[in-house]
Amino acid sequence: MNAPSDKPLLEVALRTSFMKLAEAPDREIVLGTLAAATKATRLKKDPTPADFKALHAPGFALAAMNFRMEDAGTGKVLLTTETRVYSTDDSTRRRFAAYWRVIYPGSALIRIMWLRAIRKRAERPLG
Repeated sequence: MNAPSDKPLLEVALRTSFMKLAEAPDREIVLGTLAAATKATRLKKDPTPADFKALHAPGFALAAMNFRMEDAGTGKVLLTTETRVYSTDDSTRRRFAAYWRVIYPGSALIRIMWLRAIRKRAERPLG
């Protein structure tokens, strides 16, 4: 993502294919993206969160990723992230599973980099 240090990471992520699907302020945020679409089923426009949640037509894989904060005591916060993918049909699920096996290491590295960047920004002095 390579976000500039003066830009919020979320702002940079939302300029890509991710959209905000849900938010519980100071607790959790859920982002989504269209992870796969066959050429014949590509959308004519960028989907809105409502489109994303309602998409059940065959040929799509929808990915949702959250960032969740929990009080870890002693002034610390535990931040976790999880990614889930929903495929709208068996054929897409099989194709996406093969794709995921290949890209998973890179995806895991990106999540680690995001968590480190969030930590670094959270720990820097204000002002």
